[in-house]
Amino acid sequence: MLSGVTLEGGGARSGEGRPSRTELKPRSLQSQIGILCPVCDAQVDLPMGGVKALTIDHLAVNDVMPESLRGEGQGLVCDLCNDREVEKRCQTCKANLCHFCCQAHRRQKKTTYHTMVDLKDLKGYSRIGKPILCPVHPAEELRLFCEFCDRPVCRDCVVGEHREHPCDFTSNVIHKHGDSVWELLKGTQPHVEALEEALAQIHIMNSALQKQVEAVAADVRTFSEGYIKAIEEHRDKLLKQLEDIRAQKENSLQLQKAQLEQLLADMRTGVEFTEHLLTSGSDLEILITKRVVVERLRKLNKVQYSARPGVNDKIRFCPQEKAGQCRGYEIYGTINTKEVDPAKCVLQGEDLHRAREKQTASFTLLCKDAAGEIMGRGGDNVQVAIVPKDKKDSPVRTMVQDNKDGTYYISYTPKEPGVYTVWVCIKEQHVQGSPFTVTVRRKHRPHSGVFHCCTFCSSGGQKTARCACGGTMPGGYLGCGHGHKGHPGHPHWSCCGKFNEKSECTWTGGQSAPRSLLRTVAL
Repeated sequence: MLSGVTLEGGGARSGEGRPSRTELKPRSLQSQIGILCPVCDAQVDLPMGGVKALTIDHLAVNDVMPESLRGEGQGLVCDLCNDREVEKRCQTCKANLCHFCCQAHRRQKKTTYHTMVDLKDLKGYSRIGKPILCPVHPAEELRLFCEFCDRPVCRDCVVGEHREHPCDFTSNVIHKHGDSVWELLKGTQPHVEALEEALAQIHIMNSALQKQVEAVAADVRTFSEGYIKAIEEHRDKLLKQLEDIRAQKENSLQLQKAQLEQLLADMRTGVEFTEHLLTSGSDLEILITKRVVVERLRKLNKVQYSARPGVNDKIRFCPQEKAGQCRGYEIYGTINTKEVDPAKCVLQGEDLHRAREKQTASFTLLCKDAAGEIMGRGGDNVQVAIVPKDKKDSPVRTMVQDNKDGTYYISYTPKEPGVYTVWVCIKEQHVQGSPFTVTVRRKHRPHSGVFHCCTFCSSGGQKTARCACGGTMPGGYLGCGHGHKGHPGHPHWSCCGKFNEKSECTWTGGQSAPRSLLRTVAL
């Protein structure tokens, strides 16, 4: 429902003549209605007068007039009576008139000498003006401008509502207001140029984007096609390698089978002959052939053979392992037939048999196959357990890091000193050297003194400063000095006398130590 619509009689009534419950609210209480401009998509709020109160684009109306005239005047009505079709136009009043209004126009004294032109004579005009009438006084043309209200007015408006306002003819004020509009236009025109340039840049960028997308798409297709060919070639190599492995293992099994079958035949022949001899032969026959039979049986018993198949079915495809390059592409996926042998695995590291309490210790497990070759891959189930010998119910937490190259980094942090037992297993079998013991010593004791060349230098010449090395100097100096009695001849710690700067302090602080009181004053 449009705002501003009123019902005759003060409101709508129901069929029984009673007022309806729904009544129109005053315009000030109704929600503001907005419309969108079809050209710039800007929202415009409707004024109090509705659509008719919107500002009229008279320039567009005057531009439309010639088009209407070219169409034989269809749709044009008289500007005075608004009823009959237009026949002529007053060039002085700029009004379109019908035949009746044209005659009346000529009879009036003020308009007798106005120039009248037929519509057919105006078809060659590119633009035809039309008088702009006052919306308040429709009979008056807008010729004046109110400076206070900043809008055009007519003569009746000047003597009425705008009596106290400064007003002047439009021809006198157009320069001032036109110049201000020109100034605003000059400030707006650079934006037009900038926007046109921006649109041109966007067009150029869009074209460049399309070209780049096509180029990248071509690169992707080329790469994909080459990569697919490389993968297919690598696939064929892997399948051929797999077939070679199968043939090699089958040949080994067939050879082992033939050897075992021949050995079995020899065993059966010897056993059957011996059994027949012992059960059916006479004493003399047994004694005569005893030497040959015994020699044959002893030789058969000494034959070495394996009761297990010489090869296994351990063939695994590792899709994450690098397989080198094929056609210039990095390829992944290898066929691995190696199997870790716990008896060949080796434990390495400086902290293999020693550690400190509350300090992280570590060692490395190097996995090998039955031939003693490094596995070169990870993925094995490595189990590690570290337990104190006197507290077997308090295992130490361990961390196993798979380096993916056949080595495993094992770390742990013992909380207390003592002897610990370490188990390292693969496939529930101990590796070489497992289990073994680790001696955990107390935490590294830091030095309480200073690492100096002599007491005299480190203390700044204090006589009361002492050193654990036991050296003294003449003149009442209780500490050591270069070239004097007791100086060890090397830089050392003042607290315990050790020469290694990164060593552990051995001073216990007890009175039993002869050097317990010989410490340099810490400066």
